[in-house]
Amino acid sequence: MWHTAYGKTHQYFPIVKKEEYRKQFMNTAIDHYFNNSYKNVVSFFAKEEKISVDELKEIIALIEKQK
Repeated sequence: MWHTAYGKTHQYFPIVKKEEYRKQFMNTAIDHYFNNSYKNVVSFFAKEEKISVDELKEIIALIEKQK
């Protein structure tokens, strides 16, 4: 059941897990708006000043750690 009825109103529940939706949304956004390039995504946020140098260093450290 995707909802519970309360008289004339309904309470709806998600059928897709948040993490699954986030992954699907991001893959679609990166594909359509950034030509399927993660470099373009990071560059966009850097140019918009939405990501700091320290955050970029953290990301690089995470990537290097996974190698």
